[in-house]
Amino acid sequence: QEMRQLQSQTGGDVSVEVNAVPGEDLTKILNDLRSEYEQIIEKNRREVEQWYEVKIEEVNRQVTSSSQDMQSSSHQLTELRREMQNLEIELQAQLSTKSSLENSLAETESRYGFLLQQLQEQINSLEEELAS
Repeated sequence: QEMRQLQSQTGGDVSVEVNAVPGEDLTKILNDLRSEYEQIIEKNRREVEQWYEVKIEEVNRQVTSSSQDMQSSSHQLTELRREMQNLEIELQAQLSTKSSLENSLAETESRYGFLLQQLQEQINSLEEELAS
């Protein structure tokens, strides 16, 4: 019986009122979040762009330095080759001069040897005449 009585009491309409604090405008919240994320994205983009520019500048400096080193080395190599050619030419000239001087010395020794022999023969002949 108690149950029936409770059932009869609960059969009516129930109305509930809620006093909720008015919420913030979701559109404003979403716009604020979007703005914040866009600022973060822009900041990150600028940082990455600056990092990229610094790296490109470093690479360009290295390329320029390497290019200058290569040009300097190439120029130095050219100068060394030219110097080597000049030294080879000078060596050949010195060897030619040496050969010419050796030939001249041999001719001079031969000529004076022959003259010395003739003089010695004359001396011997004169000594024989004096001795007899």
